[in-house]
Amino acid sequence: MSVRDYNKEFQDNAHRSYFYDFDARLRRYMLDSFGPWLAEGPTLEMGCFEGAFTTLFAERFADLTVIEAASDLIDVTRKKVGSGVKFVCSTFEEAELEPRFDNIFLIHTLEHLDDRQAVLKRVRNWLAPGGRLFIAVPNANAPSRQIAVKMGLIEHNSAVTEGERLHGHRITYTLDTLDHEVRSAGWQVSHRGGVFFKPLANFQLDKALETQLIDDRFMDACHALGMVYPDLCASVFVICEQPSSLKATV
Repeated sequence: MSVRDYNKEFQDNAHRSYFYDFDARLRRYMLDSFGPWLAEGPTLEMGCFEGAFTTLFAERFADLTVIEAASDLIDVTRKKVGSGVKFVCSTFEEAELEPRFDNIFLIHTLEHLDDRQAVLKRVRNWLAPGGRLFIAVPNANAPSRQIAVKMGLIEHNSAVTEGERLHGHRITYTLDTLDHEVRSAGWQVSHRGGVFFKPLANFQLDKALETQLIDDRFMDACHALGMVYPDLCASVFVICEQPSSLKATV
């Protein structure tokens, strides 16, 4: 297996318009969805890209650590969050961390990994007793994606498109395949769901907001509808804990 150059992957994709105003809204909705399960203690973010989520986590958690394999991305993110956040420049496979984290976030990152099972098993060593792992991924069954399939733009719901491949995606999950992935790595899933019922593509939502065809009430309603129809959301998530048998021995 070839060694990945994470800085080069970032630089190769820097010209792509991959993030939208919708993404900022989705991040807020996602944290709202996680709210009831969040703890106040030490928190770990796995992968930061350019720090959009890191900024939100830094506002929410006093003790925040970030693992990121691309040093360039650490530099970009550090400028946004300041000196209060600790950064570890390492791949997930090689990082050595203490088992002290109450919250671990793997957000829109699992689909980028080459050996997802190995990483998911390693993460269990970093969780404090009673801690939780929060995983979210883009959803193969989002209505906007299913429409693209019917239009012939995507081969099938779970296909990895060329644009996704260039951005480092290795897989496209549904809620059920995500659930299976984490359970196969030995995790107990305590909650699963979706964030934001997604009728349109990102750029279409942004254009509709810009032209006031839709407004904040429409977006909030889609977020609420996503709680009813998680399989049809922009992102799907699982909240994981150590199996009960392991909790007793920690």
